[in-house]
Amino acid sequence: MPGHTPHRTPLKRVSQGSLFALSRSGNNPDAPHGLGFIEPVMAELVDEVEALQANVEGLRKLSNSLKTFNESFASWLYVMDMNALTVDWPQAPTDASFRLAKRRAEENARLAEEAALKAASAVPPPPDSEADKTTFTETQEFETTYTTNATTRNASTSIPKALSTGIPKKKVKPKLTAKEKKDRSLSLEKIVMTLPLEFRGSDPGLRRNMESVIEFMMDSDGRGIRLIELIKPPDLNQARVNKCLIALVNRKIVRKENSTGTVLYHWTGLS
Repeated sequence: MPGHTPHRTPLKRVSQGSLFALSRSGNNPDAPHGLGFIEPVMAELVDEVEALQANVEGLRKLSNSLKTFNESFASWLYVMDMNALTVDWPQAPTDASFRLAKRRAEENARLAEEAALKAASAVPPPPDSEADKTTFTETQEFETTYTTNATTRNASTSIPKALSTGIPKKKVKPKLTAKEKKDRSLSLEKIVMTLPLEFRGSDPGLRRNMESVIEFMMDSDGRGIRLIELIKPPDLNQARVNKCLIALVNRKIVRKENSTGTVLYHWTGLS
């Protein structure tokens, strides 16, 4: 009976990539013995770990800086929010303020116009001596011719009645020729250009009113004009007429007279 060969576990082949095989390989006879070859690898690992630690420290500092900025910026936003909620500006105008100011201006203009109309109606008209003389003369003629001619009596009766009112008849304004219209337009333009800016075109309505007042004064033939004679509502109200007359008086284009107790305006023109 042949001898029984005991069972033996085959040796495990060493991996070619193991550290032991790498250290004892014949291809690297100068390799350090044992674990000595790990020293340079660990040195490189330490260097990389230090670099990683430096980078992590930089990230931590950046995080702290961002945290500080966020806290400061959030505090500023909170302060601005609280300021907007707590600070009030009662003097700042709103839409209601503008509407109220416009309504007050219209009310003041209306009250001023009513007061001026009341004042003008309360002042008695100036005595007209010429009208009284004419009335007296015509009355004498009427009494003289009454017994001789009935037709003359009727005509003379109507004349004293018309003159006794003291209101002169409105003259019919003669039509201007083309040349006269051109000269009148040039004169108006020359006068208006000497007035403040608001009368020279910034407000077309006010300029139109000023031209109407100037034309009326130019056609007055030197007689005194009362303010009420220039009023032509609704466009040319008393406030507008008064404003135009003040500008003309300041430029000495119109002369204001108050010697008879009634304010009269006389046209003088540009000097």
